[in-house]
Amino acid sequence: MTVAQAEVEETMKRIQSQKGVQGIIIVNSEGIPIKTTLDNSSTAQYAGLIHQLVMKARGTVRDIDPQNDLTFLRIRSKKNEIMIAPEKDYFLIVIQNPSD
Repeated sequence: MTVAQAEVEETMKRIQSQKGVQGIIIVNSEGIPIKTTLDNSSTAQYAGLIHQLVMKARGTVRDIDPQNDLTFLRIRSKKNEIMIAPEKDYFLIVIQNPSD
């Protein structure tokens, strides 16, 4: 395991240990899941839909100001909260129960 892989594993363990965290997905820039703590069907569903949403949100931010970029997106529903940190080559998606 490389140093970068070890850091990713450690970061995922740290996030997963936080109260209320239900799952973590790392998705590449094409929307393909690279790493996940969820089952395959949930991972595929979240990855596909969140990728579309992030691309739309990023486009909207850039349409408003071409010098700007999306740095974080948080969606809260009645059942859970989805936090997305989009980077250049990947997105980090964390799903948590906000009431925990």
